[in-house]
Amino acid sequence: MALRPICSELGGLIEVDESARGLGIFIAYTLAWSEGAAAIKSYPFEPEIKEIFKEIPRRYSLDSLRSDPVVRAYRDFYWRIGIDPTKTRPASEALVRRVLRGSFPRINVVVDAGNIASVETLVPIGLYDLSRAKPPLKITLSRGGEVFRPIGGRPEALPPNIPVLVDSRGTVMHVYPHRDSVDTMIREDTKDVLIVAAGVPNVPVELVRKAAERVAQLLTKTMWGWCGSTYVKPELPST
Repeated sequence: MALRPICSELGGLIEVDESARGLGIFIAYTLAWSEGAAAIKSYPFEPEIKEIFKEIPRRYSLDSLRSDPVVRAYRDFYWRIGIDPTKTRPASEALVRRVLRGSFPRINVVVDAGNIASVETLVPIGLYDLSRAKPPLKITLSRGGEVFRPIGGRPEALPPNIPVLVDSRGTVMHVYPHRDSVDTMIREDTKDVLIVAAGVPNVPVELVRKAAERVAQLLTKTMWGWCGSTYVKPELPST
């Protein structure tokens, strides 16, 4: 599969500005795209989901999950930015809890690939329709008053000092690291996907990189291509 020209510009696609770096935010990201293949005849991720239902109950219980060091790191970050993680759980933790209760959401192959990778790594993952965003993109802190249009919710004005992903027009694509916008969400006709794995303090860099790569690798089962590499921003030593 030929690489898209934008892969050569991947390193400049997203920046994490100094205000967000002060919270310890870092990301791993890459791009994937549809090759326009014929419709998939059968659901491609049955083996991965079957393995998840076998492995997750071996690793966690509903009580022990919150003590996992990765889950703990995201919970601590939530407290730091003013979110009670006992009421609004980190997305990855919420997915694992669903598995432990016997269910796994199936939405479409792109979103499902992200959810599988998130369950496997405990890293929250954002997926964005790049055709609906205007690069370059930036993770920064809100000034206050920006309009955010969450998936499944009403538009709202953001308070100041909330970490967000915005495009060059100021569209708020994501409230970090747990809420995505309807403006750039994945749709059935999405062809170009930005994959962002969300890192916070005390989460290993290589785990976050692995999460982003895992999404892309899963999508290759559905005849998607990807850039074959990820970027970490800001650049951090591997841990």
